Amino acid sequence: MDEQENRKKKAVSEWDLNKYIAIAVIAFVTVCCCVLFFFFIYRYPGLAAYGQKLVAVLQPVIMGCITAYLLNPVMMFLEKHLLVFLRKRVKSEKKAKKMARSAATSGALLLFLLIIFLLLDMVVPELITSIQGMAANLPSEVNSFIAWSRETLAGDSKLAEMLGSGLVTITNYLEKWLQSDVMPQINSYIASITTGVISVVKALFNFIIGLVIAIYLLTSKETFIGQGKKIIYAVLPSKYGNHVIKTLRVTHQMFGGFISGKILDSAIIGVIAYIGLMLLKMPYSLLVAVIVGVTNVVPFFGPFIGAVPGVILIALADPIKGLYFLIFVFVLQQVDGNIIGPKILGDSTGLSSFWVVFAILVGGGLFGFMGMLLGVPTFAVIYYLIREIVTYILRRRRLPEDTIDYIRMKDIDMSTGKVRYDKKE
Repeated sequence: MDEQENRKKKAVSEWDLNKYIAIAVIAFVTVCCCVLFFFFIYRYPGLAAYGQKLVAVLQPVIMGCITAYLLNPVMMFLEKHLLVFLRKRVKSEKKAKKMARSAATSGALLLFLLIIFLLLDMVVPELITSIQGMAANLPSEVNSFIAWSRETLAGDSKLAEMLGSGLVTITNYLEKWLQSDVMPQINSYIASITTGVISVVKALFNFIIGLVIAIYLLTSKETFIGQGKKIIYAVLPSKYGNHVIKTLRVTHQMFGGFISGKILDSAIIGVIAYIGLMLLKMPYSLLVAVIVGVTNVVPFFGPFIGAVPGVILIALADPIKGLYFLIFVFVLQQVDGNIIGPKILGDSTGLSSFWVVFAILVGGGLFGFMGMLLGVPTFAVIYYLIREIVTYILRRRRLPEDTIDYIRMKDIDMSTGKVRYDKKE
């Protein structure tokens, strides 16, 4: 009997070993295929050119989808309140819903166009004026800053000399960059807008078609969602279709909540920064406020990225105000991180601080600014999928699912399959 049991155990162990070897081989082959596929796309120029052409053709559709996705929360908010108003005055429920949807879509679209108009009419000319003024006044401002630093650091001549030489080097670089790169590009952009009629017409055409597509998507979004579900359940078995639908819902919640919340949060921070800088009579108030608001879109690192150029610009004009600006930004970011941000965003991703930093670094390193912006919700979806797969496997093996159990555990009893904990715990 003992010999038979030993043979059975040996057979089971060999089967387990073969099973894990097969899983490892499949995983290795899958990774190799993914790497080869990536390099095939990356190295084959014809496929990349075809992809760029396809993206250019579908540009109005892409713009429409992005616009519709961003305007959907505004449309739903307006529709909810309009429906309450119309139900009391329109007898037909169907007609009331149709009227509310049309009015809400129109209202969201008008708000979007109004924001674009205000940005173009107010912000862009002021930014150009600020950049031109900064390019003209930068040498004199740096000289006055060097004189102030020498006067302040009169007791330490070496430090003052090092600071002055460093500032002269930075100033020469900035002046050359502004005059040779930024200003000619601004002038060329203005010239291309005024003279390049074909480009302007094409851009306006894509923009208008994108708005039309966004209207269609917003007014008939339930139909498109239903058609998408229909295709998923036609292609996949019901069990896997349910998982796909659940994953898409979670992805929508994470991306939608994060992006819309972050845009709103950054807009509020930009407005507060502009008001605060105007009250403090800071130079380049609008330019610095735009920098603070735009960089605030990036999680975690955004406040630091936006503070550096703002401090440099203001300190060159007035060193004391540069210090005041640094204190103002620190207070503003504390208010944003502890009050405004949590109220708007909440825990939309469910990631810890470590994984947020990890996602931003990896996303920014691979895809630049867009990677820094979308890295957090993308990694949140990946994290969710891995967590669901791990939970499913542990549940099938009848093992604990909570992380706290594995922090306290010693090992797993092979005879019973249960978790054994350390006696100290």
